[in-house]
Amino acid sequence: MPAELACFQAACGARFPITEVIYTCPRCGGLLEVAYSGPSMPASTLRQLWRSRRLNESLLDRSGVWRYREMLPFLDDYSTVVSLGEGNTPLLEAPGAARWAGLDRLAFKHQGFNPSGSFKDNGMTCGVAQALRLGMRRVACVSTGNTSASMAAYAAAAGLEAFVFVPQGNIAFGKLAQALEYGARTFQVEANFDQILALVRTLADRLGIYLLNSVNPFRIEGQKTIVIEMMEQRDWNPPEWIVLPGGNLGNAAAFGKALRELLAAGLISRLPRLAIIQAEGAAPFYNLVRRGHGPLEPVSNPETLATAIRIGDPVSWPKALHELRATNGLVETVSEAEIATAKAVIGRCGIGCEPASATTLAGIRKLRAAGIIGASDDVVAVLTGHLLKDPDYIYRYHTGSLCTPSGQAIQTVYANKPVAVPCDADRIAALIAG
Repeated sequence: MPAELACFQAACGARFPITEVIYTCPRCGGLLEVAYSGPSMPASTLRQLWRSRRLNESLLDRSGVWRYREMLPFLDDYSTVVSLGEGNTPLLEAPGAARWAGLDRLAFKHQGFNPSGSFKDNGMTCGVAQALRLGMRRVACVSTGNTSASMAAYAAAAGLEAFVFVPQGNIAFGKLAQALEYGARTFQVEANFDQILALVRTLADRLGIYLLNSVNPFRIEGQKTIVIEMMEQRDWNPPEWIVLPGGNLGNAAAFGKALRELLAAGLISRLPRLAIIQAEGAAPFYNLVRRGHGPLEPVSNPETLATAIRIGDPVSWPKALHELRATNGLVETVSEAEIATAKAVIGRCGIGCEPASATTLAGIRKLRAAGIIGASDDVVAVLTGHLLKDPDYIYRYHTGSLCTPSGQAIQTVYANKPVAVPCDADRIAALIAG
């Protein structure tokens, strides 16, 4: 199936060879997406093929991304694929979280089960495969955490030199530790995410470094498989809602593209609605949708403890807006306290996640209270990162020392403070009894 890079701006519509090292349209500056044309297999054949691959131990078929390679046929061959066993993430029922949110039933698609602990791995395996195909030897990203961890891991596995740029002091140590451990050269820059991204795009062009942020359309292709796998796990029965966090909006772009392509291929019968949840202090996309017109107005100083979505100028907003409209979706915001409480509720289900992931449950509860989501609605929420991505947040929550970025104490409803005890069996037994 021939593949091209296509300008996402309908008024432009320019197309470029799949082997061009470009991230935005050279003609109009718009975002690019990978476009395919040509015949495809019948839906029944694809379903049977993908299911049979689960029994195969080959590198491609063990991957929860490349197992669905008919949906991302941009490579001429698969010799450049580097896989760490990404994808294959569970769909977890969470009755306790459902009750708290006011739903009869709720399932979490938990991307924290990926090799580096976040959804970024689904996209990174595709981005690195394209980098190798193009003959690139150096890769870079700007990150508030998860992207750096993922890129460093896949670059190390591929033998590529990796450069990570992070905002000084605005990255959780659990994520920074991964980038350091995997050998990436790490630069802590005194600027916010959006300012650093502009800087690194300049450096990438000047130094011949391949950029692996979500502006890279091949990252979006890999992230499509989160939804493909979700639909397969549900026996191709789409839910009414898919709820996801909104940061740089790459997942919103990827999920919508996946859903449209699955519908066109006859693999699903209808489109679920996307609900994108942003933190109140970093909600430029929410502001745009509420305003209802014009371009996105960046938030110059985004603030949230959910560092993975602390982004004020999300690069994928035009794609996300298109997918929101295509799925009759919506955007909501939640407070720091709502995120913290929702995260603790998810933990009480034995599941756990990073703070940004918990925006989904907080958003569902808010939308349920407003009557937008019904109690009996079929809802899947995406948890984007592992519990241990930000252990400092967890410790501060449970010891009652968690504060908003402005310094206001957050009420920790489900705090589980550790208790210091003497080495005395009788006294410990008394404490347990009490």
